[in-house]
This record gives sequence, C-alpha cells and structure tokens, in this order.
Amino acid sequence: MADKWYMLTLVGKDRTGIVAHVTQALFDGGCNLGETSMMRLGSSFTVMMMVQHDGTTKSLRDLLQTETESLELHLHIDHVEGGLHQHHQPDVRISVYGADRAGIVAQVTEVLSGAGLDILDLSSDVGGTEENPIYIMHIEGQATSGIEVLQSALDIVKKAGVDAHLTAIDTLIG
Repeated sequence: MADKWYMLTLVGKDRTGIVAHVTQALFDGGCNLGETSMMRLGSSFTVMMMVQHDGTTKSLRDLLQTETESLELHLHIDHVEGGLHQHHQPDVRISVYGADRAGIVAQVTEVLSGAGLDILDLSSDVGGTEENPIYIMHIEGQATSGIEVLQSALDIVKKAGVDAHLTAIDTLIG
C-alpha cells in the first residue's frame, strides 16, 4: 500500500455503532488505521483517526458516505504525513481540580507552557453539582525544562485556588 495518510475528523450525536460502522467501512475499502482518538464530549461523539488509503480525498469521502449520512456525522479529511512511531512519550501527568470558571484551561496551560511543558494529551470534564461545579483536567506531556520547573509553575497555579498534582511517568517500564 502506498504511504498516503489522511486525518479524518467525524463529529455527530453520540449513538451506538459509530466506531463499528466507520471502521468497518474503512476496512472494507482497504484502509489501514494508524493512531486514533475517539470520545464522547457532552452529547456528541468525536472521532479523529489517521487512515492509510491509496486513493484520493474524494474516494475516501465516498467510502464513508453511507455511514456519515446514516449516522448524521460531519466529516472533515486532511492529507497528512504518516509519522507513526515518531511521537513523543509523556514523562509527566498533571491533574488539576478547581471551581469551574472561565479561563481555567488558558491560565493553567499558559503557566505550564511557560515552564516548558509540551502538552501531548489533555482531557477535561466538569464534575460536582450544578450549584458547585468542579473543573477537572488531566494533562500528559514532556517536561522539556525539567520536572522541578513544572512543580514551581504549579505552585503558582495553586495560589490561585486550583488544586494541582504532578506525577512523573516512568518511561523505562518494561
């Protein structure tokens, strides 16, 4: 198979069978999957996947037309470089908890970025109650300037009323 890679992004109302139908259509069309990220956000489901496909963007769109129409999914396709097995491995995990308020993600990530954190994955959720919502954020990344610098940056975040914990990830396991 030629080394032609595409990034597919699909978004639609969460329902059973999205992953099964989309991946089966890709398999039936002779595609191979690379890295993927699939998750529910609110009442929506979003899929991002790297797909290896010999054809064009149009032929890939045509392969998925039945599924995107029947599941009412919005599809976006970009041609990308494959780059499998070339991504960075995280060496830190940071958990952040705080009263839900506008700007919490921007404030925390700005401080961490300034301290040399290369964010590789970030997920967030809102817990607690409607009256007392709690913003929960989990970040994995690389501490390019060292863990001590990140810990000092988190001390600044903590002074702003946010609970934050940094854990080193042992990348030499196995």
